[in-house]
Amino acid sequence: MNPMDTIAQQFAAHNYKLTSQREAIVKVLLDNEKDHLSVEEVYMLVKGSYPQLGLATVYRTLELLCELHIVEKMNFGDGVSRYDLRSEGHDHMHHHLICQSCGKVAEIKDDWLEELESKLEKEYGFAVTDHRLDFKGTYRICTGSGCKREKNGQAIS
Repeated sequence: MNPMDTIAQQFAAHNYKLTSQREAIVKVLLDNEKDHLSVEEVYMLVKGSYPQLGLATVYRTLELLCELHIVEKMNFGDGVSRYDLRSEGHDHMHHHLICQSCGKVAEIKDDWLEELESKLEKEYGFAVTDHRLDFKGTYRICTGSGCKREKNGQAIS
């Protein structure tokens, strides 16, 4: 099943309609999955197809997508809320490597915390329903002269 069909089913299961505007917003997120877009970036990408679409509609739709656990609202330390699609078929949110020098964000799809979750369940009676792990540091290339931020003065993600 394609991701849009899965998302449509999630909307229907919660008695929400996947309107054409909402679908356009989801499509932008799917098409730019690696970019961790902000509300404003989603708005600018959707505005071409839906010029009448307001920024408030994008905000409300992204919040609904968070509520339905389709996307995760994230902040990588740059003061900007970004939206990241949850991986289909994974129980938990994927993890991130965040470079504090250039701002590059890389995703880790593997779930390295299953053993820890089992231990928490066993020792504390605590059932983990979700987790997210962000590693902050610096890429080796950013400690030398190869950092993209130093070349163009802006962070990348």
